[in-house]
Amino acid sequence: MLHQQKDALLQGPDNIERIKITAYEPAFGIIGDPAKRNPTTRQSADHSMVYIIATVLRKAFKKMDSVKEARDMEELWQTLMLNPLNYSQLAIHDEVTRSLMSKIEFEHGGPDYDSKYPEGIPTSVQIQTKSGQLLDSGLVMFPGGHARCKDVYLEKVLRYKFNKLADFALAKEDLKDFLVGLANVGEMSNEELVDLYDCNITFSEVGIDEEIKSKEAVTEATKRQYE
Repeated sequence: MLHQQKDALLQGPDNIERIKITAYEPAFGIIGDPAKRNPTTRQSADHSMVYIIATVLRKAFKKMDSVKEARDMEELWQTLMLNPLNYSQLAIHDEVTRSLMSKIEFEHGGPDYDSKYPEGIPTSVQIQTKSGQLLDSGLVMFPGGHARCKDVYLEKVLRYKFNKLADFALAKEDLKDFLVGLANVGEMSNEELVDLYDCNITFSEVGIDEEIKSKEAVTEATKRQYE
């Protein structure tokens, strides 16, 4: 929906009146748990539908030009993909995110949705704007990331995601060698597979939240949320 109706949607967060998400069980009971409407840790935030959707939208508004220039779904995914810094305390308590979260309703779709799972993961999203438009995704069975989705080239998205996450912990040369090994996993012997995931992980001496102390660190951390 964001890709197809981005001109109507990307008029700014203040133009959003209401967001209604409808989903199936067990998703509704897990990521729609009322306790997760107010996540305070990264563990609760990454299982909170309202937080995830609000954060993706916040990134979309911040990166509006890139979103509008996205030529396909893969580029849109790469532009808006969440990273570990999107689950820092700074991000979790972001004012724009919290404002968007307050506008989200999440409801169970009942038998019509439940009966379509596990064939797919039936979900729909409606966004009502203050300018009077109703943006409706319709029922989506196989969204991007699902094995049966035909609209997103999953291998390209996963490679991008792997590179972005590995950048937090691997040197560039180590990452290159690691990817070569993974790409040739079908040709490896049992002995080679034993060492497949051996790599030199660079551990940070402090956690993400501990790094954000000074004003300059806050500015830098905020910037990196949108990479």
